[in-house]
Amino acid sequence: MKRVLVMDGVSAEGLAPLLREPDIEVVNGRPMSEDELVEEIAGYDALIVRSATKVTRRVIEAGKRLKVIARAGVGVDNIDLEAATMQGVLVVNAPNGNTIAAAEHTMAMMLALARNIPQAVARLKEGVWDKKSFLGVELRGKTLGIIGLGRIGSEVAKRAQGMEMNVIAYDPYIGEEKAARLGVDLVSLEDLYRRADFITIHIPRTKESYHMIGEQAFALMKEGVRIINCARGGIIDEEALYRALVSGKVAGAALDVFENEPNTDSPLLKLPNVIATPHLGASTLEAQVNVARDVAEEVLAALRGGLVKNTVNIPPINPQVLSAVRPYLGLAEKLGSFLAQLVSGRVRKIEVIYSGELAKLEVGPLTTAVVKGFLDPILQQRVNYVNALLLAKNRGIQVFQAVDGDQDGYTSLITVKVYADKAEKSAAGTIFGKADPRIVMVDGYRVDVVPSGYILYVPHIDKPRIIGPVGLLIGEQNVNIAFMQVGRKEIGGKAVMLLAIDSPVPAETLAKITQVDGVLDVKMIHL
Repeated sequence: MKRVLVMDGVSAEGLAPLLREPDIEVVNGRPMSEDELVEEIAGYDALIVRSATKVTRRVIEAGKRLKVIARAGVGVDNIDLEAATMQGVLVVNAPNGNTIAAAEHTMAMMLALARNIPQAVARLKEGVWDKKSFLGVELRGKTLGIIGLGRIGSEVAKRAQGMEMNVIAYDPYIGEEKAARLGVDLVSLEDLYRRADFITIHIPRTKESYHMIGEQAFALMKEGVRIINCARGGIIDEEALYRALVSGKVAGAALDVFENEPNTDSPLLKLPNVIATPHLGASTLEAQVNVARDVAEEVLAALRGGLVKNTVNIPPINPQVLSAVRPYLGLAEKLGSFLAQLVSGRVRKIEVIYSGELAKLEVGPLTTAVVKGFLDPILQQRVNYVNALLLAKNRGIQVFQAVDGDQDGYTSLITVKVYADKAEKSAAGTIFGKADPRIVMVDGYRVDVVPSGYILYVPHIDKPRIIGPVGLLIGEQNVNIAFMQVGRKEIGGKAVMLLAIDSPVPAETLAKITQVDGVLDVKMIHL
């Protein structure tokens, strides 16, 4: 008998049809402390939670029978992924179940913002019949700019077109073919800012997207633009938004999320041209049923030993294959992440080439690891070893795997090439000894870099007075340089400098580095 513990009031309507099996017992648990859950979990094969229950390392280690932990929703911050992976426990989520709920909430917020509905309701409930103060605007004929054309962004696009809006979008990781199928014009971010009457955000909060909509972005926007954010707090600089709203540059904002939550005292909430909801994007009866149904499918598959689609940690791999390629999994993922932070423009193709001893092995898991590493910093949903290749395909990114007899002096070598509209970028890595990963080539330049922490990538002209000024600018910010590598092909030609640093370099300093005579570009990379 397989036993499933269900916590946090996960929808029984969604779970029951799939988990009503003669060999499966479902137990609805009461709220428990960590100590109580540690005591209880030993007798269960699966655990289903929402966000209230904290699945800590102690809980996971106590779950000797646990095969799968399911989160009925997207975020898994309440689950110790590292501990689950170490214990061989699958962690699954439900990334698609709330898509329609979030898209519909976005449309509701857009309409309410355009017609001043919350303000008019509040005024009427105060006993005042006030028609003159709430003149709105129509959506028809307006241009909607969607930042992020993934699952939710695509659904918003369909609904906006039904309202006869002109839809443009920025998403460098969506192919032209998919955008064409949606009837959406892909544009640059700057072009979107200049053209859009309404802007809606559907990207994850990452170090790249944090405060991406700030003073400079608002300066590019139309006078009287309206902004909707039902994605994640922190993507909009709330202080800059406040100033833009007060000045009239932004006519109104509809916010379902804030940088810090819960939030009831934001200065934005005091502005008459701001409407807000307390993170309700996924809060519908249907969404809760859908996510419960989705995780029930995953739990059933895991208990039956079948294919599990939405894992957020490493799924089972053939033990013999895993044993052979395990030392290279981390390196492959780091190579993908390194290039994702290096490349610019819309990506068309990722090519992974294996040389030396690796060319004789089953390297499919390594290719998946490269793609996972590449997509992970970019996409709104969590990328895992099961869905990485499918996500790349859905975004029009072709993935190729090849072997090469040329070892280039290394026992084994992984070379990754990324082809984008603007340029081609490449990096190669190997492992020295048993567990010493290194990046040994970047864009054809030989280097020797540990793929960890913060790395500053500085392509430049090979000439005097480059290294010194760059190091001085970094030192002025009290940022320590751990090591430096310079690769070049010929004297006086182009070269690359990579500096491992102990903490991030401020954006202002990066801008100053680009002004050093001979420096061609600068990228901050975090691995």
